[in-house]
Amino acid sequence: MRLYLSSFRTGAHTEALLAMTDGRHTALVPHALDAVPADDRKAGLRRDFDDLGALGLDVTLVDLTEPGAVRRLGDYDIVWVRGGNVFVLRRVLADTGADAVLVDLVRDDTVVYGGYSAGACVLAPDLTGLELVDDPHAVERPLMTGLGLLDRPFVPHVRSPGHPETAACDAASAAYAAAGRAHWALRDGEVLLVDGDRTRLLPV
Repeated sequence: MRLYLSSFRTGAHTEALLAMTDGRHTALVPHALDAVPADDRKAGLRRDFDDLGALGLDVTLVDLTEPGAVRRLGDYDIVWVRGGNVFVLRRVLADTGADAVLVDLVRDDTVVYGGYSAGACVLAPDLTGLELVDDPHAVERPLMTGLGLLDRPFVPHVRSPGHPETAACDAASAAYAAAGRAHWALRDGEVLLVDGDRTRLLPV
């Protein structure tokens, strides 16, 4: 299993992402942005293309709702799942069947799963607590179960002045801590790296 999970955008350790694979064929999954205005979605995806392209990656936008798109995920070297609303993303992954496909691909070590913010949060076993940050009611029938590739919740943007969600993320992390729940709490720039049986938090 190979995971490169950043708090924000590509993070401060992109050399670790590139070292995980010899391939550069990258699927960009946009669906965490499905509930935002079209202009904001377009601008966000443009930044993702620029960030990933600057690393020498060959990036293709993959709309999981298109026929055959989910089946083709295994053709890529990296599947990059960007941030936005984790509940919107989770709903699309469930409705398309991409959740089960991604879990199999990652556990079989077929692809590197990379991403940030909601794209990392969705890998937790349980999304309960993240409603302090993202609105579950941005979709009908929100799911509170994650993909279970991480053993604990992932909270991005903590102690990250300048990020608009840092206060809400700090509150979510504090609530987990008060409840005695182990979780990953990352500042912007930090990266959680899982490579086989080794898990490391890479600091800024």
